[in-house]
Amino acid sequence: MPAADSKRLQTRYDTIPTTAEAYNPRRPRSSGTRGRVKQSPAYNLIAQLRQHRDEVLRVITNLRVLFDNNQAKRDIRMPKLKQKASGCFRSTTSMEAFTIIRSDLSTLHKQSAHIFQSLVLTFQGSPPTPHHL
Repeated sequence: MPAADSKRLQTRYDTIPTTAEAYNPRRPRSSGTRGRVKQSPAYNLIAQLRQHRDEVLRVITNLRVLFDNNQAKRDIRMPKLKQKASGCFRSTTSMEAFTIIRSDLSTLHKQSAHIFQSLVLTFQGSPPTPHHL
């Protein structure tokens, strides 16, 4: 992304919490009370956007960073479904085998490898190895 566009987006991002806070101000502490003051969900979001500005904007400065973490959620979905369906893994060994196989298949899929051919090669004794970045 061109530097000018990146700077424009960062400036625009910085105005969002300021504008939003005008409509959702921080709740003040009542006199005579102790402890943390419960803030509104809107104010908490504004505070998080301010606090994690660099992490939120990383997607425009580093194109290798994904905008969301849906892939991470998808990666853990299958083991969780397996656990729900059978109630649990019967042994640590079977759990480890399942996670290794799922991890390898997931990595090969992300690298656009042909999954069936990869399994055939594995059973023939010459498993494919994932490419490293």
